[in-house]
Amino acid sequence: MDQIATIEFVKKYLEDFLAFFDLNLDIDVSVEDDVIKAVVPSSERNSLLIGRNAETLRSLQAVVSAILRNRQAALVRVNVDIADYKKQHAEKIADKARGWIKEVRRTGETKIIELNSADRWVVHHVASDYSDIETHSEGEGRARHLVISQKSS
Repeated sequence: MDQIATIEFVKKYLEDFLAFFDLNLDIDVSVEDDVIKAVVPSSERNSLLIGRNAETLRSLQAVVSAILRNRQAALVRVNVDIADYKKQHAEKIADKARGWIKEVRRTGETKIIELNSADRWVVHHVASDYSDIETHSEGEGRARHLVISQKSS
């Protein structure tokens, strides 16, 4: 599948999936940095579709990505956001990151935080705005964590 066919497939697949929940929603699908972005508008079924700790949302995203890999699509990385959940969550993590950075600056002590990969990426991105702060991830798999520290002079 070329990129246009991939985008059309993702849109139809997600709209058909939502129809199973008796939702007739128009999904906005685009491509940004070789990632298919599917934005699902808010509905009365948000909590069901997002799930606890966004587990349902991540699972849906994984299923769509797996289908695209099996169909040998041009693009296979998928980011599904329902009712701006991910956007709002990223903003909360960014706010926390600024607080953690402030604490590291104040105390001079390294801070280790357990976060999933998407949240670690947000913190790395926020920290890049601070010339005196550095971040990196350590560990493997589920034991991977984020380290925030002051740069050595």
